[in-house]
Amino acid sequence: MSLDHVLSFQLYTSRDGGPLEAQLAALAALGVTNVEPYGDLYADPAALRAQLDAAGLTALSGHFDLEMLEAEPDRAIAAARVLGMEIVIAPWLEPEDRPADAAGWQALGARLAAVHARLAAAGLAFGWHNHDFEFTALPDGSFPIEHLMAAGDFGLELDVAWVRRAGQDPLEWIGRYADRLLAFHVKDVAPEGENLDEDGWAVVGQGIVDWPAAWARLGATGARVAMLEHDEPKDWLDFAAKSSAAVRQLAAA
Repeated sequence: MSLDHVLSFQLYTSRDGGPLEAQLAALAALGVTNVEPYGDLYADPAALRAQLDAAGLTALSGHFDLEMLEAEPDRAIAAARVLGMEIVIAPWLEPEDRPADAAGWQALGARLAAVHARLAAAGLAFGWHNHDFEFTALPDGSFPIEHLMAAGDFGLELDVAWVRRAGQDPLEWIGRYADRLLAFHVKDVAPEGENLDEDGWAVVGQGIVDWPAAWARLGATGARVAMLEHDEPKDWLDFAAKSSAAVRQLAAA
């Protein structure tokens, strides 16, 4: 596997974890080399860059709200440039904004293609980050992700565990979009009925995702970043420490 960063961390995981400076230092001590900022962290890009530099961390990619990317693209581009980013990711759709049919997802894909064109002109790669709803079949049997990805040549940051949580086989979808992957999120799904106080997520390697198989398959893609994430951790640093060890084992194998 040829990754720019084998051990990265999505900062949404530690959003309730106290001062960012201390978080970054703790992550660096675990061997994390790269982080992925999101939303509120772009309030002062220069200050964030200074904190990253002090911790010896980079931010190759970042999550930016689709609303900002469409309405304020220059603001997003400026933040990405200050932070040294090369990849911009749109990560989420509120439930009320999610299309109900193929035509709606095709229209959303066209919007993403327009964002991609704007960012490409600025020298930035662009991709979509999935959850489970893109992998839930529509009434006609097709999948939202198919309509999104067919609408343009933008990339994908694949969240493997959300694919598994949707009841789909991640290996199938990794194969299908191997040439479109910019990055992937490394997380795990707890066995049914477990870790309910963490919304059913688990430390990497302690859940039902076949990470050895997924990691091997991801090695044949062009993904540049492997990004640790947990949506609702009780103890974000414990998750980071245990999952970092698991990722190192995957990379060594």
